[in-house]
Amino acid sequence: MWKIRFTAIILLLAGVFIGNFVYTSENPREVLTPAVGTSTPAVTTTIPATNPFKLGLDLSGGTHLVYSADISSIPEEEIEDAVASLRDVIERRVNLFGVAEPIVQVERPGVFAEDNVEKFYRLIVELPGVTDTDEAIAMIGETPIIEFRKERPEEELLLIQEAIEKLQADIDAGIEPELDPILTQEPYLSTGLTGRFLERAVLEFDQTTREPVVSLKFNKEGSELFAKITRENVGKILAIYLDGSPISEPVVQQEIIGGRAVITGQFDAEEAKVLVGRLNSGALPIDELKLLSTQTIGPSLGEEAKRAGVVAGMWGLGLVALFLIFWYRLPGLLAVFSLGTYLVIMLALFKLIPITLTAAGVAGFVLSIGMAVDANILIFERMKEELRNGKAIPKAIREGFTRAWLSIRDGNVSSVITAVILFWFGTSLIEGFALTFGLGIIVSMLSAIFITRTFLLSVAYDTDSRFVKFLFGSGIK
Repeated sequence: MWKIRFTAIILLLAGVFIGNFVYTSENPREVLTPAVGTSTPAVTTTIPATNPFKLGLDLSGGTHLVYSADISSIPEEEIEDAVASLRDVIERRVNLFGVAEPIVQVERPGVFAEDNVEKFYRLIVELPGVTDTDEAIAMIGETPIIEFRKERPEEELLLIQEAIEKLQADIDAGIEPELDPILTQEPYLSTGLTGRFLERAVLEFDQTTREPVVSLKFNKEGSELFAKITRENVGKILAIYLDGSPISEPVVQQEIIGGRAVITGQFDAEEAKVLVGRLNSGALPIDELKLLSTQTIGPSLGEEAKRAGVVAGMWGLGLVALFLIFWYRLPGLLAVFSLGTYLVIMLALFKLIPITLTAAGVAGFVLSIGMAVDANILIFERMKEELRNGKAIPKAIREGFTRAWLSIRDGNVSSVITAVILFWFGTSLIEGFALTFGLGIIVSMLSAIFITRTFLLSVAYDTDSRFVKFLFGSGIK
């Protein structure tokens, strides 16, 4: 008995700890820096939230864009890789645009949809907080650009070094420095070799070291240009740029002829795979990105939707808690504690996975709470039947859980299957609902079977006391 009670206390403390994490990671904190002597006053510093919830556009406001890619000239077996690479490039561009927590995803149709390329490969771009939609559309809509750039001539590098030394000397001397224009120039010069000359990038493994390498293959014109560039830059860096940003800076070891090159570096297989995707994205024969639709949601509307969802959730939880306590008494009260633990576990998972919460996702979460309550009610009704048959409270609790488990398992498994089907075949809006609903069902089974059971057994007394029987009874009798 004491072992069960100790476990119950641990579960309660764990729930409090997780709840504290959810609260403190969501809200900014103010830290007071004490005064030092009389010359430095105390300063209050606001520390932003360390791990806030990721909110979708319908709760935070922003812009929702839907694109289709012209991939008619890409072989069918390469389409998925091509779209995945394009998604990576668009995500990089959105990040450069300065958007906080952007979402870029590929939407697939249902299993019974017709084989429509434009419909099958839709790119959905969500830009929270974006106000200049036209600029974002212009940046996203460009075709990815791969460039190979070489080091500047030695005389220019000397001039740059001298400018840096002069700048540092002025700073050390307390003189307001003048920024030499040469310091604002790009560190590498264009070679004219771009992604349009690149046929393919492939992930391979060195036969000797087994380390991942990236193999490049150029077309005929690119092979000749690449041979000339490498011949003139042996021992120097030949930087690879994607959309104006360097993604790799390999050193030329020797002149490379035949249109093939190998990039080696200190990266693992996953990093090499990402690099291959980025290189191929610059060489893809994608003629255009067609903007199908755009939708803008104001921040005030998103805030109102978020507030309404929170208020509705609080009212729902409050009424459910009152019903459980009124109708099931002590087991109902313990179920409320279990439900609270389930709630903070789910909120913590939303932060740690992380899951982007939309209005549909919140609806799925609230529905899973109802399923968690339903499991507790099944258990309590089974317990009531065992108590009516004259069994002691501890045995009635165990029998009630045993007999209710099959019903709970079958109902929840069917719900999880439904959630998986919705997530697999649904659109992005349905995916959010399915993910939170399915995750909630799985966690609710654990909370109902393990947490509620532990709480009940920790307070179960094998006694004929009418008061104890009243506490474990139900209804208005």
